[in-house]
Amino acid sequence: MAAVTAPEVEVARARPSALRTLPAIEADTISQQFDAKQALDSVSLAVAPGSVQALLGPNGAGKTTLLRILSGLLVPTSGSVRILGRKADSSRAFRSLIGLVPSGDRSFYLRISGVENLMFFARLHGATKREAKQRATELLEEVGLADAAKTRVGFYSHGMQKRLSVARALLASPPVLLVDEATHDLDPEGAHRVRDLVTSAAERGAAVVWATQRLDEIRGLADGVTLIAQGRQVFAGSVPELMAQAVPRRYLLHLRTRGSIDEALLGDVGTIERSGDGASHYLLVLREEAMLGDALAALRASGVDVLTCTEERSGIEQAFLSLAGAR
Repeated sequence: MAAVTAPEVEVARARPSALRTLPAIEADTISQQFDAKQALDSVSLAVAPGSVQALLGPNGAGKTTLLRILSGLLVPTSGSVRILGRKADSSRAFRSLIGLVPSGDRSFYLRISGVENLMFFARLHGATKREAKQRATELLEEVGLADAAKTRVGFYSHGMQKRLSVARALLASPPVLLVDEATHDLDPEGAHRVRDLVTSAAERGAAVVWATQRLDEIRGLADGVTLIAQGRQVFAGSVPELMAQAVPRRYLLHLRTRGSIDEALLGDVGTIERSGDGASHYLLVLREEAMLGDALAALRASGVDVLTCTEERSGIEQAFLSLAGAR
């Protein structure tokens, strides 16, 4: 069965050349004020069809507020949003263009089954009862919940409800998908399944905004990154460009030595001290402007074999902490 779609979505798909000439999602200098609190301050982003834009930021940064604005659930204090060239509003026609995966679990009817929940929401999209049942059954299979289709959602685990949220967001095969902390608290297998579902939607042409705090999951997933901190946009670019913002200074070394290591042997290059991970593991901290190669050369010159050398933090994490103003 073809996916349930609203007429506005069908019209948008009938103009593929037009879609390619403009972003599917455009947010221009969005600001949001809640009484005395400035939740967002001049945040902008643009997402092309078929691409995934990661939205990074610590707790309270404004990620969920921005997603609510993009979905038409909240009117910004200033700035504008366009989805497929259409100005954001609260109408059913506008919302039919968007699939939203919220961060919380309390968005389903817990006393009815998974398939009944999906059928209910499909009917809201205009599907007949037969179409709704067929589409709900297809999506439950896709998200790995076919065996739990007739189970009341109140008995679903957190991870199962997350997958059901993704299924609901995909009911009408929307051209825009907004995902808020979809893998938070999920086990690795559940998180991998959700990422695969979202990636598949992007491959079919959906423009995706993926809000997350799990930094390393955006590698291989996101085409672009927007980082916000305290409501302000502090970075916009690709994942490699984000990693380039990091200046690694701390490294974990696995060494083979023929005696104790003199902590002063690195001189002005940096310091080295035993790590708590074992007798042969050390933490190397470079001084400002020092080069990693100089430190490794000094160790080798002292008869120390460097077996492994890894950054204490990933490049994405270092960049995130630096740009977000954290240590």
